[in-house]
Amino acid sequence: MRRDKSANWDKNMPVPTHVFDPPFNIVRSSHAVLDVTDLNASSDFYENTVGLHVEDRDDKAVYLRGAEEHQHHSLVLRKAQTAACNRLGFRVGNEGDLDKAVSFFSENGITYAFAEQPFQGRTLQFTDPFGFQIELYASMDKRPHLLRRYDLYKGCHPQRLDHFNVFAPEVQGTVDFYARLGFRLTEYGEEDGPNGRIAAAWLHRKGNVHDFAITNGKGPRLHHFAYWVPTAMNILHLCDVMASSGFLKNIERGPGRHGISNAFFLYIRDPDGHRLELYTSDYFTGDHDHEPLRWSLKDPRRQTLWGAPAPRSWFEQGSPFTGQAVREPAFVADVTIAD
Repeated sequence: MRRDKSANWDKNMPVPTHVFDPPFNIVRSSHAVLDVTDLNASSDFYENTVGLHVEDRDDKAVYLRGAEEHQHHSLVLRKAQTAACNRLGFRVGNEGDLDKAVSFFSENGITYAFAEQPFQGRTLQFTDPFGFQIELYASMDKRPHLLRRYDLYKGCHPQRLDHFNVFAPEVQGTVDFYARLGFRLTEYGEEDGPNGRIAAAWLHRKGNVHDFAITNGKGPRLHHFAYWVPTAMNILHLCDVMASSGFLKNIERGPGRHGISNAFFLYIRDPDGHRLELYTSDYFTGDHDHEPLRWSLKDPRRQTLWGAPAPRSWFEQGSPFTGQAVREPAFVADVTIAD
């Protein structure tokens, strides 16, 4: 069963307190599992345009990773009738953390089950109280990293998966839930005034700006997943590659620089419309007393320090989670839309 959304994590103050002794230890964001309607087209896009390395494939799924990653995969493409986000994966510290997670989920009425996943050790899947479908694991098959295999580099030379960003109908409750699991707030966008509500939050486990960003909107939906690239020039090169290989219209937003996270970014859409961000130039947040940075929703620099404003599609479109109904947001944030 699913816990009532009036649970205690909905009643906290808007800015959560850092939790340094969570019920189990999530280390970092690890991998995204996407349902795609044309496996060959999607695989070709991510391998030959974006530049990810195909590690394994069969007629049902393709497993890809970045050049820096030792883990077997950070992106799984699954053949399906309908495009969707199937799961978001996080790595935990050890096998014992999976057992601790089971205890936590049982105590809090959260749906969970162990599942056999190729190339992964014990994998614990759960649906959080807000409909986001997550899987946790402690071990995955390893492969040699390809960092110095420049002969294999393609596209923008993506190095590693960096983060996920989701649309959440209940932003405050979702932020409080993941803060309880040890995710630490780095930056947030908030309405002005004494009763201002948080409209977006960036939370981390690995010591940079975010592993998981939570954005106000219809959901649960995936807004984007992101790969870190070495330099801004890699992102500019991808623009050239996409413009000359028939994917110009798949460039949705950027290049530009966010105020939030300081990231140099580009947002693109894959053949099914899943949104991918290519990302570099954020900063270290690992100190225990790192204080969250507040952004007013009226400050245009938070979204775009420079570059064209975000188009309407960037605010409104996302990938639903497989089998989850999409709900209207608890409130509608007042944001600037280019078109």
